[in-house]
Amino acid sequence: MAGASLFALLDDIASILDDVALMTKKAASKTAGVLGDDLALNAQQVSGVVASRELPVVWSVAKGSFINKLILVPAALALNRFAPWAVIPLLMIGGAYLCYEGVEKLVPHFFHRSKKTAEEAEKELIEFKAEEVDEKGKIKGAIRTDFVLSAEIIVISLGVVASMPFAIQAMVLSAIGMIMTVGVYGLVACIVKLDDLGLFLSQKEGTLQGIGRGLLWAAPLLMKTLSIVGTVAMFLVGGQILVHGIPVVHHWIERISHDMGAVLEKIVPMLFDGVFGVLAGAVVLAVLHPIKKLVEKKTA
Repeated sequence: MAGASLFALLDDIASILDDVALMTKKAASKTAGVLGDDLALNAQQVSGVVASRELPVVWSVAKGSFINKLILVPAALALNRFAPWAVIPLLMIGGAYLCYEGVEKLVPHFFHRSKKTAEEAEKELIEFKAEEVDEKGKIKGAIRTDFVLSAEIIVISLGVVASMPFAIQAMVLSAIGMIMTVGVYGLVACIVKLDDLGLFLSQKEGTLQGIGRGLLWAAPLLMKTLSIVGTVAMFLVGGQILVHGIPVVHHWIERISHDMGAVLEKIVPMLFDGVFGVLAGAVVLAVLHPIKKLVEKKTA
């Protein structure tokens, strides 16, 4: 009897693990797009530090990301059980924050391009250099961005396993959180050290030297591209969260793009999400900027 009970228990465990693996695979496919944005954003956020400090900064952000998951997974499960109505509003606040951050990055490029005096140029250079070495600021900013994107990924994953028992929900969300953090920050670490690998290979002979030179040429271009993609991703992800939280807008965009063919049906909603994200970010900036200035003035 004891042996039969043990085999039955093992069979139940195997069945649960199969369900977890299947649901994790489904959730991962649903969140693949956000994971791509997460990678671009985080590679952008940790760029600009001294080469010798790149990996320690990535590690610090990765540890912050793990803490984010430790907060978000239980919070998502609790909200889904006791206050499911609060999930969307909280996500929308996070989406609005992403859009606001994106607009903040764009404003200097469009509204502060007038000719500068030598003093102003020198001051900006000093500020830029200070920003480059401000590791704590970069780490905090990257962890805040990770929190919003992680929240969306966790909520999307929760939607996939909503009909499953609580234990499977918890295991799937934990697995997704772990896979996402290890995968994203492992790739970010590889990206930020690409130029070092190129330098190492360029000192070899033959084919390796050519590969190294190619990597040295490609690394700055890749980082520049990721910087642009990361900013665009802020508007796409933030705008998508906001649009999905406003059913009237979401259904209107769906109706417009429905009869445009297979390709445009996917592209048009993304464009609308991006535009909506820019507008939302501009509104948040217009509201928060005077408040921020007033607080700075009082604390000065």
